[in-house]
Amino acid sequence: MFAFLASWVRPAMNAMMSKEWQGQERLPRGTGIIVCPNHVTEIDPIVVAHFLYNQDIMPHFMAKASLFKVPVIGSILRIIRQVPVERSSAGANRSLEAARDALADGGGIIIYPEGTLTRDPDMWPMKGRTGAARLALQTGAPVVPIAQWGAHEFFPRYAKRFYPFPRKRSRLLVGDPVDLSEFRGAPLTRTTLDAATDRILDAITELLAELRGEQAPAERWNPALQQQERLGREPRDVESRESRTREQGPGEAQPGAKP
Repeated sequence: MFAFLASWVRPAMNAMMSKEWQGQERLPRGTGIIVCPNHVTEIDPIVVAHFLYNQDIMPHFMAKASLFKVPVIGSILRIIRQVPVERSSAGANRSLEAARDALADGGGIIIYPEGTLTRDPDMWPMKGRTGAARLALQTGAPVVPIAQWGAHEFFPRYAKRFYPFPRKRSRLLVGDPVDLSEFRGAPLTRTTLDAATDRILDAITELLAELRGEQAPAERWNPALQQQERLGREPRDVESRESRTREQGPGEAQPGAKP
């Protein structure tokens, strides 16, 4: 099923955007990995899945359990072995076991540490959630940071349509696995998980700064301090900024985008 879907998606992605991938040699081989990318547009999962599939790594996403109950979509998600995320204690244990099975098969579990599209006005990684760090410390799987940039020009954050012309370029940079050794074996307290999460986000931010050729902000954006809802679409300040950007026209790059 995944090969069938990829046979349609890969040619479409190649037609829509050129791609520049760097750092593939840093991907651990012969083991399952936790892949942690930055998140700037709704099509990021397709970009990252395309990259991993081309590296012969089966991509698995942590998806809301409710999606598995949707007719047809739920069946497809189960067949291609995506991982349902449930909120109950028993459900969380089932999710962890499903993730462990995917890792044992040598797949890549893709987790966005930010938990949703970044709320940062300039699209730098914002304050994260602890799910990726928790899974890494519970399983011992290596965490691979990835920065990607350019897909947001094709489909801007919170946009309602694509901007295919002129043809955009999707760029992706893989970093070395994040060193979490000092946290392994420690109790999974909030302090430990927050520190491990910050370590992961620091690695992603450093890669993104290299990819963009810009200096990252000294402090990470925190939605709570900005009176923003962490989840949901289009916080007011982000919405107004994105609306102004889209009014520039379909052929113009987003603020901060490297030509």
